[in-house]
Amino acid sequence: MRILLVSTYELGRQPFGLASAAARLRARGHTVQCADLAVEALPQAGVREAGVVAFFLPMHTATRLAVRAIERVRTLNPGARLGCFGLYAPLNETYLRSLGVEIVVGGEFEQPLADAIERKATAPAVSTAHQQFLVPDRTGLAPLAGYAHLHVNGSVKVVGYTEASRGCKHLCRHCPVVPVYNGHFRIVPPEVVLEDIRRQVAAGAGHISFGDPDFFNGPAHALRIVGALADRHPELTYDVTVKVEHLLKHRDLVPVLRETGCLFVTTAVESIEDEVLRRLEKGHTRADFIEVARACRDAGLALAPTFIPFTPWTTWAGYRELLRLLAELELVDQVAPVQLGLRLLVTSGSRLLELPEIAAAIGEFDQAALIYPWRHADPSLDELSATVLRLVAREQKSHSSRREIFAKIWQLATSDPLPENYELLPRAAIPYLNEPWYC
Repeated sequence: MRILLVSTYELGRQPFGLASAAARLRARGHTVQCADLAVEALPQAGVREAGVVAFFLPMHTATRLAVRAIERVRTLNPGARLGCFGLYAPLNETYLRSLGVEIVVGGEFEQPLADAIERKATAPAVSTAHQQFLVPDRTGLAPLAGYAHLHVNGSVKVVGYTEASRGCKHLCRHCPVVPVYNGHFRIVPPEVVLEDIRRQVAAGAGHISFGDPDFFNGPAHALRIVGALADRHPELTYDVTVKVEHLLKHRDLVPVLRETGCLFVTTAVESIEDEVLRRLEKGHTRADFIEVARACRDAGLALAPTFIPFTPWTTWAGYRELLRLLAELELVDQVAPVQLGLRLLVTSGSRLLELPEIAAAIGEFDQAALIYPWRHADPSLDELSATVLRLVAREQKSHSSRREIFAKIWQLATSDPLPENYELLPRAAIPYLNEPWYC
């Protein structure tokens, strides 16, 4: 069977989901074409020839873009069976089926997707069953050089992407992983991960991003991976994502990350207000974040915090305190400016819907936006969020530095002068990927 797998957006990465699904389908004898609409046009000939067209939906933005592409596919090939797989497929199952999508599967999608395509079984909307992992097959995907790059110390590296584990043991209210995995956690065998990395290095990668929701969900597994990575590819660098509470619990492993080539750790701080963190069930406090920031600095490992600064609980005072604390902790250059304008997303199936204050703040589900819209009790904070996002987009087009953008956001939020030592803050060469969006 001819199958077309389509990705629309994955944070500037070569889409892992397409490569992993393609490996399973090709192993079962199918002819598979992959198309990433983030870097290429929809292949019209491929659409017309396909018996099945399946879209990879790892995130909110990708799903919204896929909706438009689904309409084009239906026009070009009305007889093709449509599928959607990935984290956001089951979250939006009802809407996707209304668009004519037949196969919807999230979680451990490779096996059930293949079974459903072959009509051997009806795909469950969510699967967390153990499955055999195959090395992702990236044949036909755009070269790695066409995706996001790592900038560090004036040099630029081609970036690869892989996953050493999937799912998460934790149940943070706002996280899209939770409605799908519900606390389940699956590891990918080290030999599969390392072979995937070896192939990407051969294709030009000088840096690897691990896309695990939390690299320290299985710390022993993580250490096996990075230890072997350092032995086999000593010049290769990498980055990971780890929860604040895990960076504290396993703080003895932070230097190990640095020693094996880790350049930075992304951590979802979300808020510096303990009451907000409690509502989100993040499992850490403001004090924990401060301790982690200092521990990473002591280990020589850059921390890349992410935030959701605008929630129904945000206050002007709280937003100003966030800016002040980032300056105090010398993290201004380590926070992507877009992180200072993001609003809380309330998606279908979110545990946020369990909170009475969220239920009172949201409107009817917006199918086009794929969220429950909400407005802050203080409209000026909604306006501040929008203004910050516009400012960031404008300033990034002008190639302003993170420090310059931060100063302008400060001026939007307060009439107070910048901290006295602002211009004297250390200007370390912070490594970063040139695709900073995180939603």
